[in-house]
Amino acid sequence: MVERIEDLNLPNAVVTRLMKEALPSDIKISNECRTALARATSVFVLYLTAAATSEAESKKMKTLTSEHVFAGLKDIEFDSFIKPLKDDLENYRKAVKSKKEGKDKKTDKTETEEAMEEDPLVEK
Repeated sequence: MVERIEDLNLPNAVVTRLMKEALPSDIKISNECRTALARATSVFVLYLTAAATSEAESKKMKTLTSEHVFAGLKDIEFDSFIKPLKDDLENYRKAVKSKKEGKDKKTDKTETEEAMEEDPLVEK
C-alpha cells in the first residue's frame, strides 16, 4: 500500500493555496499551522474514504461513487456538508457538460470546414 505515513498527506502547496484563498489577505499562516492543517485534511480524507468504502462494500459495489461519499459524510456526522457538496457537484457536472458540448460543436465545425476544403465541387 504505502511505504511511509507521510505519503498519505495532501501536498502542502495545495493546502496552502486553499488556506490563502479562504482567509483574508492580511492574515499570515505559520509553517506549523500549514503542516497541522495539511495533516488534518489528510486524516479527514482518509476517514471519509473509509466511511464511503464501507458504504460501497455494504452494497456489494467495488467502485466508489458520489452517493457513497454522501452516505459516508452522513455516517461520520458531517450532514451539513452534503447539500453544499451536492450543489457543487451539480455545478461541476454542468460545467463539464457545457465544455463537452462546446468541444463537440467545435469538432463538428472543423470537420465541416475540412470536408468543404476537400470537396472539389465547393467553390472557394
